Amino acid sequence: MHRREFLQKSAAAAVVTSIASLNRAAADQEVTAAKLPRWRGFNLLEKFIAPRSGRSGRYHQEDFEWIAGWGFDFVRLPLDYRCWTPGKDWKEISEPVLKEIDEAVELGKQHQIHVCINFHRAPGYCVNPPAEPFDLWSEDAALEACAYHWSHFAQRYKGIPNSQVSFNLLNEPGRVPEAAYHKVVKRLTEAIREQDPGRLIIADGLEWGTKPVKSLLELKIAQSTRGYQPMQVSHYKAGWVRGSDRWPMPTWPLEEAGKPKVDKEKLRQQRIEPWKALEKEGVGVHVGEWGAFQLTPHSVVLAWMRDNLELWKEAGWGWALWNLRGSFGILDSGRKDVAYEDFQGHQLDRKMLDLLRSK
Repeated sequence: MHRREFLQKSAAAAVVTSIASLNRAAADQEVTAAKLPRWRGFNLLEKFIAPRSGRSGRYHQEDFEWIAGWGFDFVRLPLDYRCWTPGKDWKEISEPVLKEIDEAVELGKQHQIHVCINFHRAPGYCVNPPAEPFDLWSEDAALEACAYHWSHFAQRYKGIPNSQVSFNLLNEPGRVPEAAYHKVVKRLTEAIREQDPGRLIIADGLEWGTKPVKSLLELKIAQSTRGYQPMQVSHYKAGWVRGSDRWPMPTWPLEEAGKPKVDKEKLRQQRIEPWKALEKEGVGVHVGEWGAFQLTPHSVVLAWMRDNLELWKEAGWGWALWNLRGSFGILDSGRKDVAYEDFQGHQLDRKMLDLLRSK
């Protein structure tokens, strides 16, 4: 190759790279950690729990088609790291499984749906049993393993605009000391930014996503809250919640003997105002999960959902229902008190869908 030809090709390549960088920069200006879009959609659970084989289900193209067709623009992918790390070596990465996550990202791009990637089970922590063999909050080996995985994801999706992909670090830290949580979030954020400095990062609030975390302000990341309160409505007779089978059948507003009434205004005071205060500090807020289990009376669920949706709309926040298909969702929820509509071979809760679309 002659020197002149080499220089011409090098200059052309530089222009292409520059244009790509400018395109991402322009797209990212629309999405910042200080003010998130009002994304609305669903959690998709194909890789929520790794089966014993170490593999898990692929995401469904029709889910993205339906979600977009109904007017929604967001999916959250709660992931179990054991899907791509089936062995005891925490640094093992299974490329075929990650390619299945790539498929979901590409489907999101095709259907103009934002894809939020979440570690629901991370090396060292999960809100659900079984407990991890090492502790993310106190053991450096677990923290470095988790940072390694996030670094891999950051490198993998580098260059994709924040309008298309975001990272939600960890699902629902429970009663974790704030200093320990800050240390972990800071390390994971650093690991991501070493690979992709501009990636949109979201951290769940403490106490299972319900408490804003002011100490994370310095990291300039967004935060995610939850919409499950009160649990007596959202988790009535849920088998994994101890004692829920003894709760009285819920109403909305919730009125229980000897307890203060819980209604829309109580939710505003307890679940909106603290997060609005955080938002004023320059932190974008999104409701990463919410919904009600199949055994709560349907009329109660819809009344409770309406109040939550109106509060979030007033606040300017988006949300992601748990889930699309399943016991909390609009498809195949197994509720006994719903007149389902047949939809593409599934049972559709039309009343719930229409309510979600209206807000």
